[in-house]
Amino acid sequence: MKITEEMLEDHCMVWFGSLGYQTLNGSELEPKGSTPERESLSDVVLKPRLRQALLNINSHLPEECIDTAIGILLNTALSVERANHTFHRQIIEGIQVEYEDERGHPVGDKIRLVDFNNEHNNWLAVRQFSVNGVTNGEIDNRRPDIVVFLNGLPISLLELKNPADTKADVWRAYNQVQTYKQAIKDLFVFNESLIISDGAEAYIGSLTANRDRFTPWRTIDGSRDDTVDTLALEVMVRGFFNQELLLDYLQYYVSFEVDNETVIKKIAGYHQFHGVRAAVESTIRATRHDGDQRCGVYWHTQGSGKSLSMTFYSAKLMASPSMNNPTIVVVTDRNDLDEQLFETFAENAELLGDTPVQAKDRDELRELLNNRPSGGIIFTTMQKFAPPKGETRCKPLTERFNIVVAADEAHRSQYGLKARVDSKTSEMKYGYAQHLRDSLPNAGFIGFTGTPIEMEDKDTRVVFGDDVSVYDIEQAQKDGATKPLYYESRLIKLDMSKSTTEEDVDSKVDELVAEYDEDDQAKAKTRNAALEALVCAEDRVDRLVRDLLKHFASREETSLSKAMMVCISREACVQVYDKIAELKPDWANDDPEKGCMKVIMTGTSDDPAKYQKHIHKKPIQKKIAKRVKDPEDELKLVIVCDMWLTGFDAPCLNTMYIDKPLKGHNLMQAIARVNRVFRDKEGGLIVDYLGIAPELRNAIANYTASGNGSPTIDLAEALAVTMTKLDVCRGIMHGFDYRDYRTNTLGLLAGAMNHILNLEDGKRRFDKAALSLSKAFSLCSSMDEAKDIKEEIAFFETLRAAIKKSTTSKQRMSDENVQTALRQVVSETIVSGEIVDVFQSAGLNKPNISILDDEFLAEVEKSEHKNLAVEMLKKLIQDEIKTRTVKNAVAYKTFSEMLRNSLDKYRNRSVETSVVIEELIKLAKELRESADRGEELNLTKEELAFFDALIANDSAREAMQQKDILTIARKLAEEIRKSAQPDWAKRKNLRAKMRLKIKQILKRTGYPPDEQAEAVELVLEQAELVNP
Repeated sequence: MKITEEMLEDHCMVWFGSLGYQTLNGSELEPKGSTPERESLSDVVLKPRLRQALLNINSHLPEECIDTAIGILLNTALSVERANHTFHRQIIEGIQVEYEDERGHPVGDKIRLVDFNNEHNNWLAVRQFSVNGVTNGEIDNRRPDIVVFLNGLPISLLELKNPADTKADVWRAYNQVQTYKQAIKDLFVFNESLIISDGAEAYIGSLTANRDRFTPWRTIDGSRDDTVDTLALEVMVRGFFNQELLLDYLQYYVSFEVDNETVIKKIAGYHQFHGVRAAVESTIRATRHDGDQRCGVYWHTQGSGKSLSMTFYSAKLMASPSMNNPTIVVVTDRNDLDEQLFETFAENAELLGDTPVQAKDRDELRELLNNRPSGGIIFTTMQKFAPPKGETRCKPLTERFNIVVAADEAHRSQYGLKARVDSKTSEMKYGYAQHLRDSLPNAGFIGFTGTPIEMEDKDTRVVFGDDVSVYDIEQAQKDGATKPLYYESRLIKLDMSKSTTEEDVDSKVDELVAEYDEDDQAKAKTRNAALEALVCAEDRVDRLVRDLLKHFASREETSLSKAMMVCISREACVQVYDKIAELKPDWANDDPEKGCMKVIMTGTSDDPAKYQKHIHKKPIQKKIAKRVKDPEDELKLVIVCDMWLTGFDAPCLNTMYIDKPLKGHNLMQAIARVNRVFRDKEGGLIVDYLGIAPELRNAIANYTASGNGSPTIDLAEALAVTMTKLDVCRGIMHGFDYRDYRTNTLGLLAGAMNHILNLEDGKRRFDKAALSLSKAFSLCSSMDEAKDIKEEIAFFETLRAAIKKSTTSKQRMSDENVQTALRQVVSETIVSGEIVDVFQSAGLNKPNISILDDEFLAEVEKSEHKNLAVEMLKKLIQDEIKTRTVKNAVAYKTFSEMLRNSLDKYRNRSVETSVVIEELIKLAKELRESADRGEELNLTKEELAFFDALIANDSAREAMQQKDILTIARKLAEEIRKSAQPDWAKRKNLRAKMRLKIKQILKRTGYPPDEQAEAVELVLEQAELVNP
C-alpha cells in the first residue's frame, strides 16, 4: 500500500485521541463549517472555546473579568517574538484584572489561562488548519498539517512530509514552517513548540530555533529503551503531548533570553526534561527527614545544556510544595565559573520567580542564609567554605533543613572528605566537601557535571550519591545536541640543547621535587615550572606560531573559522600573541572592540608591564566574549591559559589548539568548547602541539567505562568520510568527462551543469552530495593526504555554487546561503581568479533582465545546453513575475500558473525539453507585453490591477461595458490613494474600514452582476496588495 502524508495525519489523530485530545478537521471550525468557532480564516484563536475554558477555570470571578482578560490576551502590537514572550508569562502568571465586589470596592485578581492541575483544560488537535495571512501586501492562505490547541490557544504546530517521497524530507517541513512564520505570523504568537516530521524522523524546536536547534524526542515515558521499535513521530506525539508532562514542561522548561534587540526562546530537550524531573524527585526523597541528603549526580556531557538544566531544576524545585520553599545554594570552584553560571540564572529570573544573588564572602553567605527562613538562590564559590585561619573545621552557617546545595562540576579533587597532614605545619587539613558538610549540616547535596565521576572517586559519591541522570557523548551526538570532535597531532618537540637529553631533564625535575614528596600540589607546580621553561623557548614559540597560522589559514579556506589557543601559562599567552602580532600586524589591536585576536587571562596591577594590556575587567571581558560568539566579527582567535576553558559557550568556535598539559576532567571540559552545534559546522577540531594523546586516551577510557561514545575521532576518519563523499559525487558525474578540471574549469562548467540537470532529481542529489563533501573536507583539509583531492573537490564546489546561481530565484536566496555558497570555492587554482558567468558558460549573451529581449530569447532557443537553458529561463521568469506583477493578484496567479504547468511537463519528461523552452519563451514574451496593456487602456499600474480583478468575473465581462469597468477600477485606486493609512492591511480596525468602503463602491456600481461573493473577495484581495 502506498504511504501518503494523509496517512501520517490519520495516525497522529489516533495518537492524540489516545492521549485524551478531541480531534477535528480544520474545515469544521471555519465560518461556514459544521461547528464554526472562527469568524474568519484570519482568526487563529478559537474564541468560544477559550472563553468557556476560562469560565470553567476561573469560576469564582465575574464574566466581565473573563472578557477583559481575553481582550488583553488578543490585543498586542508587539513583534511575534516579544508577543510570544508576553503570552508565555501570561500562561504562567495569569492576567491581572480588577472588578468591584458586592460593596462596590475594587478587587484585584488574576485570570488563569491554564489549569495546571488539568481538571478544567480543553485539549484539541486540528488537522489541515487553514489560516489567512499577508505576504508582500497579498492575502496568503496557508494550511499547517496539525495545530494543537490548549483552551482554544494554538500552542503547537506539526508539519509533516510523506516518508515515501524522497524529495520531501523532514527539512522541507522545516523550510515550510519558516515560511509560515512570515506568512501567518499571528498563529505563532501563542506557540510553545514546533514539530517537523516525515514519520521516520521527528524534531522539535522553539519559535526562534534555527535548523541546528531542532532536536529529536527519543522517549515516551523517560526510559531510554522504550522507543526502540516505535516510529519517531509516534514517540514525539505520545511522549511530548502527554497532558500531564506537557503542563509540567510549559511551567518549568521554557526559557527566554531578552535584550534590546532580540528575543531568543529556548526549550528543553528530552534529556533535560526527564533528567531534571528525575533529579527533582531524587532531591525530594533525599531531603525528607528520613533521607540521607545525597540527592545524586546529574551527568550530562559537555555542550548538552547543563547550565540551563540547572536553571530548570532550580525553578521546578523551588515551586515544589514538599520542599517548603527551599533556598538553593549554587556552588562553583572558581570566580569566573561562578560569574558565567550566575549570568544564566539571572537571565532566567522570570522562570525562577526569584532574582539570584552572589555572596561576596563567608560572612555575607551566613547573613544571606540566616536572614531568610526560606526561598532564594545564592551563588558562591567553594573557597568561601574554608575554615577561619587557625582552625581545621567549619562551624555551621545555618542549621536549616530546606537548603539544597547544587554543585557545578561535582568531581573536583578539592571536594574531598579525607583528612591529611600538612607537611609544613603538621596540621590536619580537610577537603572542601567536609567544609561544605560542616557549614550546612542539614542541607541536601546534588552534583551537576559534564564529565563522568571516576570509579575510584569515592568522596564524590559519598557527598552526592549515585547518578540520577546520564546523557553520554554517544547519545548527544546521535541527537545532534553536540558535534563530534576530531583529533590532529602536530607535535612540536621541546627544545633541548645538543648536550641535553630528555633523561637529563627528567633527572633535574626529580631533583627539584624530591623535597616535596608529601605535598603533591607543590610538586606539580615545580614540574610545570620546568616544563613551562621548555615550552616557552623562543625558537619553539616561533615554530608553533608559524604552524598555527598556516594551519588556521587552511581551515579558513573551507569553513568560517574561529579558534581558541590554549597555552601553558600567562607568559606563554603573551609570547604567542606577540609573535602573531609580529607576523600578522593587522591582527593586533589594543582596542577590545577591534583586532583579530585577544588574550583572556587573569592578573593584577603587580604583573609585568607586558601583561597589563591583556588584563581586562569583567565588562571588557564580556565585550570580547560577545565578539567571539558573533560569527561575523573579525575576532577569530582567542588565546587563553585557564579562563574560558570551562563554562564558556561560543558555538561558532570550531578549532582548539592545545599547548598545555591537560588531563582528565580538565581536558574533557576544555575540548568541549568546540563541540557546540552551529550552522553547517561538521565538528570541532582539536590540534595537539604538546602530546596530550596519552591523556586523551585515558580520559576516553573513563568516558567509555561510565557511558557510551568517544569524545574525539581521529582525523583519519574524517578523511575516510571525505573519500566516501567524493565517490558519491564522482558517481553522479559518471558519463561526463571532467578530467581537465585543473586547467579548464570554465570550459567544463556548462556541460557539467547540463549533465546534472538532465539526471533524474540530479540537481537535488548533487547539491546534497557536494555539500556533504564540503563539510567533511572542511575537517581534514589541512592533512597532507587531502591535498591530492583538494582541486577536484573545489571543482565540485564551484559546480554546486554555479548551479545554485543559475537556478535560484534571486528573491529567495538568503544571505546565509550566499555566504555558504561563496565559501565552497576553496581553491583559487580552479577558477583562476575568473568570475563564473553562467550565461557565458552556456554560450549566451547576458540578457537585459528587465526586458527579456527577443535577441536573448532567440539565443536561448538555439542553445546546445537545453536543460541549463530551461533552468535559466525559469529563474529569469520567476524574477520577472515577482517584479512586474507583485501588486497585481490576477496577473501574478495567471503567469505563475503558466510557469508551473510548463515546468511540470519538463520535470515529468512528458514533452521534449525543446518544446518546454518554446513554451517558456512564449510566456516570457507575454509577460513582457502585459506591461503595455496599462498604456493601451490609459490606466496606471494600480488601476490596471483592479481592472484585471474586476474582469476576472464572467458575468462582469458579459453584462458590463468595458468603460464602466474602467471607471470602477479608477474609483477603487483613487479610494486607496485618498483613504489608506500606513499598514492599513495589517491593522484589523483599519482593514475592516477599508474593506467596507470598497464593498460600498462595488455595491453602488452594481458589481458583480451575478453577486458572487468570490468576485468581491478578489477585489478586496487586490486592494490589500496595493497597500502603500
